[in-house]
Amino acid sequence: MGYLHEGHLSLVREAMSRSEACAVSIYVNPTQFAANEDFGTYPRDEQGDLTKLRNLGVHAVFMPTRLYAEADQNATSTSDVDGAAGAHETFVTCERLQSGLCSTTRPHFFRGVATVVTKLFNVVEPDIAVFGKKDYQQWRVIRRVARDLDFDVDVVGAPLAREPDGLAMSSRNVRLTQAHRKSAVAISAALFDLGKKHERGDLSEERGLLAAVAAARARVEEAGGVVDYVEVREQKSLIPARAVPANAKAVCLIAALFGDVRLLDNLELGGEDA
Repeated sequence: MGYLHEGHLSLVREAMSRSEACAVSIYVNPTQFAANEDFGTYPRDEQGDLTKLRNLGVHAVFMPTRLYAEADQNATSTSDVDGAAGAHETFVTCERLQSGLCSTTRPHFFRGVATVVTKLFNVVEPDIAVFGKKDYQQWRVIRRVARDLDFDVDVVGAPLAREPDGLAMSSRNVRLTQAHRKSAVAISAALFDLGKKHERGDLSEERGLLAAVAAARARVEEAGGVVDYVEVREQKSLIPARAVPANAKAVCLIAALFGDVRLLDNLELGGEDA
């Protein structure tokens, strides 16, 4: 969605390493924002983004003004397909994978994501599409949509990028106050601690897993974060994990608000279950 940072640029480099031509899509997608969310204040820097992409040697930038038809407010008949009935009304959903986690507090979100990515794939017809795994549930949803709708696209998940202090890179980080920016590293610190507990085998039983999740939540809350969720789930299915032996794979996901900025982060336990 633009306001490109090093995390985004790492995705571009990954795409360029896998293909002869690379196109980058920049579009702040209105259908994944609710009326009370930050669509209007989402950071934008069109010229800065284009300069960064030009410097990387990107071949094309897909930057549409609008991807959704709007109703003609002057239409005289609702049956006129070019009038009031002409508004966009077709959406894509991924019934099970999009449930829970981010959709608990943002029920509109994944319908908007799945729809705009479907439109993107239809318009651009890529062979490979690279998405960051910071938005882990989103990546899994997109992979499933591509599979279920028979898109001939290899959806690649690239590792999330972090700031030197561990905070996951995000366009929204620029909206954090200085105090909230300092406190927000509690999210990654809580994840890294969970990773160490997994390596020690502390998550091998349900009681240990629940205790570790509670400790991670407390750490973020003590730093001033308002926790949306702290959960450990199976990587592919996103089914809640009841225990994670030291040799097993899972993913721990955290979403929390610092001030009015919602931050996401995750850590794959035991590596990626591709």
